[in-house]
Amino acid sequence: MADAATREAGLQPSGTFHTTDSVPRQRRRTYWREVLSQTFGAVDISVPEEVYSGTLRTSPLGRIRGVTVDGDSMQTLRTRRLIAGSANDDHVVVMLLSSGAARVEQDARDAYVRPGQLFVYDRARPLRLTFPETFQTKSLVLPRHALSLSESDLRQITASPLDSGTPLGGLLSPFLSRLVDTAGTYPQRTGEAVARNVVDLLTLLAYERGSGDTTGTPSAARVLLLRIQAYIVRHLADPDLTPEAIAHANRISLRYLHKLFQTEGITVGRWIQRRRLEQCRRELARREAAGRTIAAVAHRWGFTSAAHFSRVFRAAYGMSPAEWRDSAAREPRTYSLPPAA
Repeated sequence: MADAATREAGLQPSGTFHTTDSVPRQRRRTYWREVLSQTFGAVDISVPEEVYSGTLRTSPLGRIRGVTVDGDSMQTLRTRRLIAGSANDDHVVVMLLSSGAARVEQDARDAYVRPGQLFVYDRARPLRLTFPETFQTKSLVLPRHALSLSESDLRQITASPLDSGTPLGGLLSPFLSRLVDTAGTYPQRTGEAVARNVVDLLTLLAYERGSGDTTGTPSAARVLLLRIQAYIVRHLADPDLTPEAIAHANRISLRYLHKLFQTEGITVGRWIQRRRLEQCRRELARREAAGRTIAAVAHRWGFTSAAHFSRVFRAAYGMSPAEWRDSAAREPRTYSLPPAA
């Protein structure tokens, strides 16, 4: 399953490979469901009664996984019941349709996908994904927190195909395809660093769509602002992330930095604080973070004072961090909070 360039370079991708070819015909449907569920989250799968074939390769890119799937026509359904029963659904999938056709339904969107288009879906919400014919997809499966997007920002891009003819699509589609083909050939840190480029471009896409800019040709100032916002998202954990440091890193004046954010009706400091609060809120609700203190979570996302963090958290969400963690623990699959004010 490694691509030709990878083979020619003598690189052997690490990872796992699954195929229905070695499975008795009567067990193929069950086997394929299990393989897809292990990779993309528990799904109900509908496939034709006739012979079914499929292959799936997964390779690591640090905490991100590259996945290539070749299969016959099928439909996968991820329901609220399956989500509630999943132990690990806190992931987002970025999927490129290499061949075939697809239909994706999520967040009240129903879109048809053509070869060369990519789309994003959230494993934490119901999904229907249909492939009416033989297909190939290349995907990145990444932890939700890697995108550093709020719920509303993420919903801006789910089930909304991005054409390779658009500026961002022209960058993302070929890059993601090549990255998945070579996943598993990089050292862990290198692989994850390379995958971050896809994550950064998706972050830019979410902020662009959230701003209501649908022209596809944002101004130079808008492009610069999106790039700076992506930079901030990557450095949220740095307690020294100040407007001065941001301006210096992006080679602009402090005055111009403030002017860029004024067009959004928000200050630089307020935008940073909002993103940090969203990350803390998400982490406090996660089961695997139950053993971390609230102060540790706050510190991880750049808050230097636990008392200050508690005050701004309550101001934004109307409850203390401890109250939020308790409520999320009682109802771990249905909790929600409004975006930070």
